Amino acid sequence: MADFKLTKIAAKYKIKTKSSLSRERKLELYHFMLLTRALDDRIANLYRQSKVFGGVYGGRGEEATAVGATFALEKDDVIAPMIRNAGALYVKGLDPKRFLANFLGKVTGPSKGKDGNTHFGDLELGIFAPISMLSAMIPTCCGAAMTFKMRGEKRVALTWTGDGASSLGDFHEGINLAAVQNLPLVLFIQNNQYAYSTPTRLNCVAKDFVDKAVGYGIEGVQVDGNDVLAVYEVAKKAIDKARNGGGPTLIESITMRMKGHAEHDDFFYVPKDFYNEWLKKDPIVRFENYLHENENVTLDEFQKLNDKVKDIVDEAEKFALESPYPVGEDAAKGVYAD
Repeated sequence: MADFKLTKIAAKYKIKTKSSLSRERKLELYHFMLLTRALDDRIANLYRQSKVFGGVYGGRGEEATAVGATFALEKDDVIAPMIRNAGALYVKGLDPKRFLANFLGKVTGPSKGKDGNTHFGDLELGIFAPISMLSAMIPTCCGAAMTFKMRGEKRVALTWTGDGASSLGDFHEGINLAAVQNLPLVLFIQNNQYAYSTPTRLNCVAKDFVDKAVGYGIEGVQVDGNDVLAVYEVAKKAIDKARNGGGPTLIESITMRMKGHAEHDDFFYVPKDFYNEWLKKDPIVRFENYLHENENVTLDEFQKLNDKVKDIVDEAEKFALESPYPVGEDAAKGVYAD
């Protein structure tokens, strides 16, 4: 008998989205969501052991929004992830070993020890390096999308921003440019209920963040961000539209950040009843129930999938811990260009 235990959920939280994805592809989605959470948890443990340089910003509860959106892209498309979109990196092909090594400041990480946590990119994989100022990557993605359009390339740029960051200048300037130029851009507002400790009701008086799309004359879509199939289907439609000259789409993904802003934040400002209600909508648990009931995934299969992820994370930790730190002489190499 497998050790895996399926957490039953109430009928109202069950996933009812119809998807054209095969059983195999759905299991890939599940793998990436599991991997995202498992690596987040391992990094948090290493942080508490003082082995991580800089802050740790996890994406617990938001895995479906990062994984589902990126899963709908093609290889040559580009992304600009936020700090809570680690799942997007794995879908794009980033090796978890390199990801974890970056947190430990090792030379084997993408930034080669010059920067910490998720502040890195990989242009060969189509990943633009994020910076701490949220919404700043929207104009960057507009630049990429403009290039695709000018070259006649059927490629798409996708990025995310936060609910609070949708009030910043880069958001407005970027989305307006994308609209006016009819660029192949897909933008997610990741509504995770709090901008650090500020609830959404104090960020914006509009009923929904998706309503902001109207002001720019573009399509706006709202999606259950804890339903990975719904995120995938909405993203796929927007991406296909952008790829074929239909212009940008603004997608509001309604989800919840199930930990503090970072590992140093004790989450005291979130009401317990509010948190417990969102806990019932955990995106991984919901998808497990869906896979069990709709794709006949057995407990033994779930166990094997979980064991596989654990092995990947164990191997990544071993690699990161054993990797060397950079030497001082290399500090000025590869900063801008060699």
